[in-house]
Amino acid sequence: MPRYTAIWFPFLLTDYTARKKPEYRRQAFVIAAPERGRMVVKAASQEAVRLGIVPGKVVADCRALYPELDVLEAEAGKEVVLLKALGEWCIGYTPSVALDPPDGLLLDSTGCAHLWGGEEAYTRVIQQRLAGYGYQVHIAMADTLGAAWALARFGKGRDIIATGHQREAIHNLSPAALRLEPEVTERLKKLGLDRIHRFIDMPRSVLRRRFGASLPLRLGQALGQEPEFLLPLQPVEPYQERLPCLEPICTATGIGMALERLLEMLCQRFEREGVGLRSGIFKAYRIDGDIQQFSIGTGHPSRNPVHLYRLFAPGIEKLEPALGFELFVLEAPHTEEVTASQEALWETAFRNDTRVSELVDRITARIGNKGVRRYLPVERHWPEASIRPTASLQEKSALPWRNDLPRPVYLLPQPETIEATVRLPDYPPLLFRYKGEIHTVDKADGPERIEQEWWLQSGQYRDYYVVEDEKGARFWVFRSGPYDPENRPKWYLHGFFA
Repeated sequence: MPRYTAIWFPFLLTDYTARKKPEYRRQAFVIAAPERGRMVVKAASQEAVRLGIVPGKVVADCRALYPELDVLEAEAGKEVVLLKALGEWCIGYTPSVALDPPDGLLLDSTGCAHLWGGEEAYTRVIQQRLAGYGYQVHIAMADTLGAAWALARFGKGRDIIATGHQREAIHNLSPAALRLEPEVTERLKKLGLDRIHRFIDMPRSVLRRRFGASLPLRLGQALGQEPEFLLPLQPVEPYQERLPCLEPICTATGIGMALERLLEMLCQRFEREGVGLRSGIFKAYRIDGDIQQFSIGTGHPSRNPVHLYRLFAPGIEKLEPALGFELFVLEAPHTEEVTASQEALWETAFRNDTRVSELVDRITARIGNKGVRRYLPVERHWPEASIRPTASLQEKSALPWRNDLPRPVYLLPQPETIEATVRLPDYPPLLFRYKGEIHTVDKADGPERIEQEWWLQSGQYRDYYVVEDEKGARFWVFRSGPYDPENRPKWYLHGFFA
């Protein structure tokens, strides 16, 4: 059975302001914005509400009621920015969080509450933590979004509706709890239908005919008779494991133990579903709301928790626990199917390929994703276009590597211009200047002519030479196009030999 949690911040903007300016904590003040040539209250503090000052009133009228009232100017779109930040914080309690502007959040808490010891503890922790940050919070949990929304705004402040009892929970609430348009709510009150129980059993066709389609729809959503879906703030990863902590974790040893546990849980799921991890993200939620994370990648799909832990381990040192982490999340946004032959590598003597893959993974984890590259040949003439990078050691190419002619160990992504001195037009250079350093050529071999593909692009051919300077360093250089006495040909450096 799905379970949803609704969170309402009745004083969102003013609570945020009081956090930034402590002098406003116990003071009557409002946040206002111009509307039709007048300043209108957009948000009022709790002290202001007690004086009868509520959103929608004109500031001049409010000051007539309370001359000492402080008025702050509203920032456009501030509510959405605050809600998004609070929503990202709530991802620590459920992977699926949706915004409910202007002052609410909706959480899909299905299967999450037991991690905190039950629904009572789950809602209490969220409410207390947000209150600790300075926000007044009303929270409710129910089987439907509609019932949770209604109880969060019209309930006792924290309500947990037992499974299947949403009808009784909303029975005596105002029609406004159904998220109806103001004109529909007003029409219901004029007819004496000021409580949901007065019309909850009326035929849906009658309600639709008298009050429009929204009333039966919202009523059906609250009772679970009509579908309603969340639009998550962040997409939920299909492979994700979460580990909340009873006490804040501050040490690298504790973080490592949490990571090991998460990897065991995730790899067990990989085993059941026949897949392996290609990229992973480890997130740590700190008790002050800070979220820290780091990621790894693998050269082949892996579900070996020992190997994956070795890849993640260097990132643990970069985390800053401060007062401690209260939740750890492990995600695998990219997975691949593990074939039978790959799985057999672990059970036979032919484990060298896997060991090479894991060695590459560990080196990559240490020096970064850009530090290790694997390439496959491509049927192109230009050297820089004749190779392509690949992310997997298992990927193969039908085209064999060319080994009949010398090729540099390090090929530059693009040829770099050099100044060369040549004895005769078709001879290799006697010397050349590269990055301010002059290299005198002692030995040379060539030329090797490489043309462009005429069906793809046009341009000058290249005459490549392998040259060695007086220090023994070897280079791959070329002249672009034929020798022309009037237009001196350009020379380029394209690679380095070992």
